[in-house]
Amino acid sequence: MNAQPRRVEHQQTDKGNVPVYTTAVVEQPWASYSREDHATWAALFERQQEILVGRAAREFIDNQRRLRMTPDAIPKFDELNRVLRKATGWELVGVEGLLPELTFFEHLANRRFPVTWWIRRPDQIDYISEPDLFHDLFGHVPLLLNPAFADYMQAYGRGGVKAHGIGADALVNLTRLYWYTVEFGLIQQEDGLRIYGSGIVSSKGESIHCLESTAPNRLGFDLMRIMRTRYRIDTYQKTYFVIGSFEQLMRATEPDFTPYYAQLAAQGSIPAGNVLPGDLVYNRGTGEGWARDGDI
Repeated sequence: MNAQPRRVEHQQTDKGNVPVYTTAVVEQPWASYSREDHATWAALFERQQEILVGRAAREFIDNQRRLRMTPDAIPKFDELNRVLRKATGWELVGVEGLLPELTFFEHLANRRFPVTWWIRRPDQIDYISEPDLFHDLFGHVPLLLNPAFADYMQAYGRGGVKAHGIGADALVNLTRLYWYTVEFGLIQQEDGLRIYGSGIVSSKGESIHCLESTAPNRLGFDLMRIMRTRYRIDTYQKTYFVIGSFEQLMRATEPDFTPYYAQLAAQGSIPAGNVLPGDLVYNRGTGEGWARDGDI
């Protein structure tokens, strides 16, 4: 009999939360999920399903239906994998918690998406500092059925393996790209701005803040601008970047990033809430649509 996999979370120290990393790939212990685990999944699923109506990208909603995710029970990885492999060649692998960067990149480069096997506790419903099963499954997996996004994720993983060999600064730049697209990206669709980033679609507060608050900046997608822009992990985002299509993401990752890292090394980073002259800004103040900063 296989041993129960570990639940690897951050450690609380006198200096705050310290992330703990693990490289183990594990089988999903589906039979060991408790009633409380399934109830937590149901509560989160139903809450986000309601909030995302009119807010989430149509591809996210459509693909979630294709995967037959429901609030009834935590999905089984092997059932989702049958759909994913047939559609885009991706598969889910169970992990115990946060992965080291190179391990994570290698999984993506080989079309394997790591999913944390455990789900947050009821007291963590509104916030958890690291990705759990709900964030990974509900937030990330539906878009892996989209061919362009699936290709982007693999390209990102390959780029990450290369960046790991270049150095720490390159990894910082590349991490910002993941943060502002895969985790906290917005997309312009026919009916307006919509959410596709997993960090937003899996969060009640961020789902509302990103579209309806006047506080954050919403900027047009610009690869180099994104890789210079800092971010915070402990608050709602101050800046969101907006793509026009998932194909745009794939095209952006086609070139070799090595020359970009050299350019970025000569430039300073940008605080998350700043707007620069020439930025393409959406819906600032009472304006509607896009305008260059300085023309608003």
